Amino acid sequence: MIDAYSQLTGLFRRIAIVDEAKAILGWDEATVMPDGGAADRADQLATLSGVAHDLLTAPEIGDLLDAAEAAPPADPFESRNLYLMRRAHRQATMLPRDLVEAFVRQSSTCEKKWREAKNTSEFRVLAPSFSALITLVREYAQVLGDAFDVAPYDALVDQHQPGIASADIIPVFARFETFLRDALPRAEELQRQASYAMPVGAPPFPEVAQEAICRRLAAQAGLDFHSARLDRAAHPFCGGTPGDIRITTRYDEADFCSAVMSVLHETGHALYEAGLPREYARQPVGLAAGMAVHESQSLIIEMQAARSDAYLGYIGPILAEAFNQEPTAFAMDLLAGRLRRVERSFVRVEADELTYPAHVILRFRLERAIIEGDLSARDLPAAWNDGMRDLLDVVPPDDMRGCLQDIHWYTGLFGYFPSYTLGAMTAAQLMAAARRAEPTLDDAFARGDFAPLLGWLWRNVHRYGSRFGFNDLVMLATGSKLDPTDFETHLTKRYLS
Repeated sequence: MIDAYSQLTGLFRRIAIVDEAKAILGWDEATVMPDGGAADRADQLATLSGVAHDLLTAPEIGDLLDAAEAAPPADPFESRNLYLMRRAHRQATMLPRDLVEAFVRQSSTCEKKWREAKNTSEFRVLAPSFSALITLVREYAQVLGDAFDVAPYDALVDQHQPGIASADIIPVFARFETFLRDALPRAEELQRQASYAMPVGAPPFPEVAQEAICRRLAAQAGLDFHSARLDRAAHPFCGGTPGDIRITTRYDEADFCSAVMSVLHETGHALYEAGLPREYARQPVGLAAGMAVHESQSLIIEMQAARSDAYLGYIGPILAEAFNQEPTAFAMDLLAGRLRRVERSFVRVEADELTYPAHVILRFRLERAIIEGDLSARDLPAAWNDGMRDLLDVVPPDDMRGCLQDIHWYTGLFGYFPSYTLGAMTAAQLMAAARRAEPTLDDAFARGDFAPLLGWLWRNVHRYGSRFGFNDLVMLATGSKLDPTDFETHLTKRYLS
């Protein structure tokens, strides 16, 4: 007879395949699905979510978990896999099937309203649908909070980065606020003295040329297009599955930097997915260790490596050739000035590396207030504008550049935003450790070669999947738990010296 653990791996493989189908449908929805398909897609995603939920909550799962735990596997990956299976089962059994389907259906509906509202910059178009979604998210969070004996908002954070809670986030964000209060005006003054507003190249930068550059740099960074695609979407993302990776971007013929850097960012996500342990594919332990870890992998490629002097010196001639302009128009100092320009901007995805965490801190505060019932949907635009004024002393001129700019909340993703800045801090800490182990990284970046960095990341992060929790993984890779010091050191060197 097949032992209980082996039976569980077979069942969880089926669940993973259903989730993979959802991921591809989600990519299709964001890239090529006609608007008229929205209602059908909502039903499809809701039904598949219900199927996955039924598989995970089947009575036999509980019985098999009991049997496997009575004689647990000795292998540490398999032991961790069993633990994660129990955790997933416990969570699913606490969530009623009708709540799961209602949540998925409403998130799909709300996303379509968000697209309409963003195009017209009118939050009121979205407010009723968003209010209905918030009700479901709060119910979802309460059920999970009760199941794991944590606050509802912390239950949502844990969904995206297991092992992290508000108590971990609040002091880290408070420390960064203090750092930013002093660093931002100093960086702005240095920038004025250095004339960092100088343009790079001469637009227009044709979309077809930008796409070719993006594909070239992504492939050179290590992305295998035999198992990956690059497409267009309203919001850049990395989706699909480890064996069928889908990344997207958007193009602006007045500014090539946005597309190039977003593709390198999403390539970082894709390389992490591709580097996960294949022997545990479609098992909980074979998945990414959480979204803060995932963001650390995208940001170590984009921010730490691709925006380094060495790499900018490498891509300058490539850009000049692609846009048929003089190489001097894409000199390293000009690219650095453009890509490191500090500005108190309205839009998170266009924010510079120094002010970006302030955008995340704002969202962290607002979504906590929403989940805890202290902020209603109708009051979000005003609360958003007040928060931007407090953190960056700017106020968005419209909802499109205010509370409608991100898709996350309007698809039900609450508790996700802290992962962006936790990931940035982790990326800096990982890069500091990688440089200690591989002192010639900049020489490789100057050749456009990310292989030494990726090799170090595979050995210290990728190959472990979810074998370790966030804190243990950071400790294993760097020798210490998450510490913002390396991030502040990086920012000081890049923007204040």
